[in-house]
Amino acid sequence: MDRTIARQSFNRSFNDTVEGMASDIKDTVHAVEAAAVMGLLPTRPRVLALGEPTHGEDALLDVRNELFRQLVEEEGYRTIAVESDCLAGQAVDAYVTSGAGSLDAVMERGFSHGFGASAANRELVRWMRAYNDGRPAAERLRFAGFDGPLEITGAAAPREALTALHDYLSLHLDAGLLPCTAATLDGLLGPDGLWTEPAAMTDPARSTGRSAEAAELRLLADDLVALLDARAPQLIGATSREAWERARLHGRTATGLLRYHFWMADTSPGRMPRLLGQRGLMMAENLLALAERGPTLVHAHNSHLQRDISSMRMGGVPLEWWSAGSIVSARLGGQYAFIATALGTIRHRGVDAPQAGTLEGLLYALPEEVCVVDARGLGAALADSLAAPRASAWFGYFPFDPAHLAATDGLVFLRDVPEGRSGSA
Repeated sequence: MDRTIARQSFNRSFNDTVEGMASDIKDTVHAVEAAAVMGLLPTRPRVLALGEPTHGEDALLDVRNELFRQLVEEEGYRTIAVESDCLAGQAVDAYVTSGAGSLDAVMERGFSHGFGASAANRELVRWMRAYNDGRPAAERLRFAGFDGPLEITGAAAPREALTALHDYLSLHLDAGLLPCTAATLDGLLGPDGLWTEPAAMTDPARSTGRSAEAAELRLLADDLVALLDARAPQLIGATSREAWERARLHGRTATGLLRYHFWMADTSPGRMPRLLGQRGLMMAENLLALAERGPTLVHAHNSHLQRDISSMRMGGVPLEWWSAGSIVSARLGGQYAFIATALGTIRHRGVDAPQAGTLEGLLYALPEEVCVVDARGLGAALADSLAAPRASAWFGYFPFDPAHLAATDGLVFLRDVPEGRSGSA
């Protein structure tokens, strides 16, 4: 038998195997609806995480938007959190809850990473505002960014968060209780350009994160946050729980940014894992605070939400860190659920039909264009029948690792991402 005949025989055998597997798992496949997603879970989680394997594709956000609508109407969810700057997101929340500002303005200034350019994000904000119109405060939907004020090229100055925290405390507490004055903070902070220097991302020597002033600011930020917590009864009584929680957000962000800048100035091999881990911790702290408010749908990259340790290569160097999802899952246990997303094709990005023997290849054989699958049931059915994870032809798309099925509650699969529904890149 020559090689061509052997290959044809193998392909027929493999295709028969795939068709058999697809038949075996058909009972685990459902429409992407709130009832079906909840049916995969033992209880309604306080944090329901929906991941995506790439950014900038509005087709994925369309699925998220529809699922959130159903969760609101059928399951009592009231908050959505997205992978965007937590401080900027306050403007979006003010708009959807009270109509403050304009839609154009909040899309421009209320999102980081360019996500405000997404048509699907705009549709989400518009729908939330319309839903809230005329409703009492307790029934209104809330929006949150849960990322730190961080971009891949660097981090924001801690000025906004630190001064907002100090302003809140100084308005409602005797000056003698505060560890410093506003003028002291301003002097220690210096020009914002010291903190936002782009070269610091690749050159630790250009970072101000380990200067004497930065060290003093870390101590003062810690004291201010401790004072906020210690005086919680007084402060909540004098203002409101909402105002106090906003001050907590500023406190978490200030201390998180100062810690992030500290590690930007590090020269050890652990620098990048510590930066990635610090970002994950800042995300996790924001999600845990939102969970105190009530059930929340969170949407971000799969790598930020998975329970397994996250990994990537940067400059050829392998890096690992514990993501926000893994931290929140460890803290909340069964009150955290993770639904990942996998894709078949993104042809306009050069991602064609998935390779044979991959998880995506198996799901691509299903007739459904969009579905959600019981991930653990799928993993049990497949056992060791899959080969290595799918390889991606495009750097911006991260295929799902089948080894993560056991730690994933569900898997949304989009067969084809259509061209023309791209959001931000």
